Amino acid sequence: MRVCFYTLGCKVNLNETGALEQLFRAHGFTIAQEGEAADVFIVNSCTVTNFGDQKSRKWLRRKKRENPGAVTVLTGCYPQAFPEEAAQFMEADLVCGNGDRKAILENVQKLLDGHERIVAIAPHQRGEQFEELPVERFETHTRAFIKVEDGCNRQCAYCVIPRARGPVRSRAEESILAELHQLAAAGYREVVLSAISLPSYGLDTGTNLVELVEKCAQVPGIERIRLGSLDPDMLTPEFISRLAAVEKLCPQFHLSLQSGCTATLRRMRRVYTAQEYAQVVEQIRAAYGSRPVSFTTDCICGFPGETADDFEESCEFLKKIGFLKVHVFPYSRRSGTPAYDFPDQIHEREKQERSRRMNAVAEQVRCETLAAFEGTEDEVLLETPLSGTLFTGYTRLYIPVVVSAPGCESGQIVRVKLGRYDGERVRAALC
Repeated sequence: MRVCFYTLGCKVNLNETGALEQLFRAHGFTIAQEGEAADVFIVNSCTVTNFGDQKSRKWLRRKKRENPGAVTVLTGCYPQAFPEEAAQFMEADLVCGNGDRKAILENVQKLLDGHERIVAIAPHQRGEQFEELPVERFETHTRAFIKVEDGCNRQCAYCVIPRARGPVRSRAEESILAELHQLAAAGYREVVLSAISLPSYGLDTGTNLVELVEKCAQVPGIERIRLGSLDPDMLTPEFISRLAAVEKLCPQFHLSLQSGCTATLRRMRRVYTAQEYAQVVEQIRAAYGSRPVSFTTDCICGFPGETADDFEESCEFLKKIGFLKVHVFPYSRRSGTPAYDFPDQIHEREKQERSRRMNAVAEQVRCETLAAFEGTEDEVLLETPLSGTLFTGYTRLYIPVVVSAPGCESGQIVRVKLGRYDGERVRAALC
């Protein structure tokens, strides 16, 4: 039997798909790649935007048309957030949400044996536990991703994720550390702690993210720890100073911004101001002292009510912080969120124009930030080989590089001297 997966959305979705692939493989299935024939097609959906839902439905329709005898599965955030709508999507033989992922295999086997269509979407409940879905190997990655938390307790005006993912649920430390030991034994040197709300880790279990990072750093063989997205208001001065003391922690912080204008942040129902965000950045820089540190973020433009002045203020804020990388998104109006019905919606053409302009600002800031690192040294995790000796990779600061490293192989960490940024990567040379 062959099974093909299609994953939309965030790193957590990718991690969960990896766990499902491992589960199916352990029960005799072969993983088919996109474009190949298969007996089972599974889409792990993202519902952040309406467009994501459409992509999931379109993919399954095509697979059902091309493989009429195959079993099709719609799982993930879309059916969890909109169960009634997803249940009506008849091209999916199995429709299930984000709970009890291990039951997908059992239900697929039932369908292969001739069982009629199955809809199994359990609503999230208060007090539910984190579902263990460990991954022992990532087939296409040289760094490992470990899911440590699920769910979000916040209610941002534009976001449907709390509805799709439920309340905060933290994974047990002993489970995380056991998986980390396995990954180290498999040869992984860098691990990324991923979550739906990473700084919320431990809120339900009496621990916290900093304690977890400190314990992860004690695992032999793991040389680099990287954090996923962080909310600035949840990083206290004590957290910051303790994180800065962890030598294995990559000094790159993805601090969620969404807007550099406080008025827009208020409408978004974010719980910090632009000034408070800037203060957290300064606290992190101060904690690292003379050691370099970098910042990446996400920013939305064209949110309802965002004036031209608000937009310009947000662009100026990007310059003020000096981000290494900014993921710019034009606001996507999402049904099921409060912002969908907000007044003063921005026209689509204007949102796209603002996105274009903000991307240009972000790239300018990126060029200036990378220029400041020219001539400095850092360590690079070699990833994709471009030839027998040429590799791409990322430094501890998450600077993308290309380097000639004869005699080396993917997964190794090497020390390099950084050169000039070519608009895509920084040219580097082995030290």
